[in-house]
Amino acid sequence: MADTGITTAPTRPVRSIRFRLLAIALLPTLVILPLLLGITIARWNAKFDALLIAKVNGDLTIAHQYLSRILENTGEHIQALAVSVAFRDAAGSGAQPDLSTFLEQSRQALGLDFLILVNDEGNTTATDGQPRTAFPVVVSALAGKSSTAIDIFSNQQLAEISPVLAARARIDLVDTPNAVQTDKQSETRGMVVQSASPITLADGTRAALVGGILLNQNLVFIDTINDLVYREASLPEGSKGTATLFLEDVRVSTNVRLFEDRRALGTRVSAAVRAAVLDDGQTWLDSAFVVNDWYISAYEPIVDSFGKRVGMLYVGFLETPFRQAKQTTLLTIILAFLAVAAASVPIFLRWARAIFKPLERMSDTITRVEAGNMGARTELKAASDEIGRVALHLDGLLEQLQQRDRELRQWNDELNDRVAERTSELELANRQIEATTKQLIMSEKLAAIGEITAGVAHEINNPIAVIQGNLDVVRSVLGEKADEANVEFRLIDEQIHRISQIVTKLLQFAKPEEYAGYLERHAAKDVVLDCLPLVQHLLNKAEIALVLEDRATRLVLMNRTELQQVAVNLIVNALHAMPNGGKLTIRTFDQNMDGKKGLALEVEDTGVGMAPDLIGRIFDPFFSTKKRDGTGLGLSISQRLITRQGGRISVQSEPGKGTCFSIWLPEAS
Repeated sequence: MADTGITTAPTRPVRSIRFRLLAIALLPTLVILPLLLGITIARWNAKFDALLIAKVNGDLTIAHQYLSRILENTGEHIQALAVSVAFRDAAGSGAQPDLSTFLEQSRQALGLDFLILVNDEGNTTATDGQPRTAFPVVVSALAGKSSTAIDIFSNQQLAEISPVLAARARIDLVDTPNAVQTDKQSETRGMVVQSASPITLADGTRAALVGGILLNQNLVFIDTINDLVYREASLPEGSKGTATLFLEDVRVSTNVRLFEDRRALGTRVSAAVRAAVLDDGQTWLDSAFVVNDWYISAYEPIVDSFGKRVGMLYVGFLETPFRQAKQTTLLTIILAFLAVAAASVPIFLRWARAIFKPLERMSDTITRVEAGNMGARTELKAASDEIGRVALHLDGLLEQLQQRDRELRQWNDELNDRVAERTSELELANRQIEATTKQLIMSEKLAAIGEITAGVAHEINNPIAVIQGNLDVVRSVLGEKADEANVEFRLIDEQIHRISQIVTKLLQFAKPEEYAGYLERHAAKDVVLDCLPLVQHLLNKAEIALVLEDRATRLVLMNRTELQQVAVNLIVNALHAMPNGGKLTIRTFDQNMDGKKGLALEVEDTGVGMAPDLIGRIFDPFFSTKKRDGTGLGLSISQRLITRQGGRISVQSEPGKGTCFSIWLPEAS
């Protein structure tokens, strides 16, 4: 035989093992974790902004309710005054001064800016003799129905009621960036809460009692809203709440400051807000530039008695403290992650070096043995851990393998010598002996290799068990601290699993009849629960409600991996049938079939369902309703696995109502 002891250089560098293992180990820390951190930060940032918008929307609701309450109170006061005995007495006396005095006293008592009496012909009966203003509120009252609304009075209408009101309504406009261009220098109209209630005078004349509150420069009104919405300590330090009443886009009542001692009366809202709220009638919930800074703002339109949008109600709070807090939090999270990564990666590399060194040497040794160098060894002097002991044990096994190889070579030489001694015999007999000798050599080689392989595999199993046992002990001793080394433990578990697979393959090669798989008894519920983590990512993609109903008391006899494969296939098909969400129900219960005891597993969805022609073909190999992703083998293989165990699989479905797959398996005896 040819000498195969020449050392052949490896085709790949030994350090590639280290680099690949390091890449696998560091991938979660340096790639996946930053990606997840970025996604988490983005979702948190969106949630943070949504919470601010939700808060300002709630603030706007409070302000709206207060304004509505002002309207209700004004209407109730006017209506109560209209039906009061005192008013009937003053109106029935027929003395104009007495009625005017009564109205003025009532106006002051009710906190109104004006209170007038309008008769059915449109004339007032107040002492100033002013004409009736033709608003729907007054028209409704003259028709016999009380009404309250916000209306816009011209400066002339206000002057006819009271010159003081006309003067208070006048506000000089302040040039405001981003506002709609206008040639107006001042706003002279007044926004008025106007209420009217029907009355009948002593002479039977129909009339209306009309009263109202001018909201222009009504600082008590706007400060009350601000105090209600933004109570003390309701906002973080540095922020402040503001409230404003707009007549169209002009601030006519506000606590927003233009300067420290001057309110921003006469400034105007931006063109974008005006277009959204006044023109389109929307409620603005977003960040907006208010006078001189950015605020989290809420605007809603104000509609007068004619149904026309005439103004806006605004509340908001300063955005800067929230933005700074958010930036500080994000920076802290990022710096903390970088600090943890910078501290943990070097520690991990130092720990990993002790693991990689014996692994690299074992890999290099196996490569040289495969190349024909039977004298290759790991050359480790001592073992500091389980992996090191595996490397030393590998050297011992290779010694045994080399010794067996030498014995085989020697035996082969002896056989060749014996054959050579009989070369003088007949040529035909010599050829037969030579053929027989070659067959014997091959058989003995195969038998020896099988014996050696089985020995190597069984010897490796012992240190593997020691490693696995010690790992479990380490995890038990470390307790919760073991989570800090999850990556290292997982890497060791993977390598142990890889060695176990190699050992199993060696044993299957040596004694294939002893490793043909096995069946096990287990509860169907345990298999279902093991499957759920495998499909959790699909459950999270859609709004799918998961319902588990476990009523089975019997066990089944089936390979656990095969049953998991069937269950996962049915669950994934059900989830794909509900792309827009739905309900997934998984049931287990005892069931007898054909006189045999067993149990049933049902997977039911509320998805798109299947037509009858599809139901008859779904178990056919390579038939799939998924045009791109499906192979058409899932249900076919599932049916074969169930049938092989003496079970049955069936399906019931109706288009638009969902599908239910049923599996029946005999009870484990």
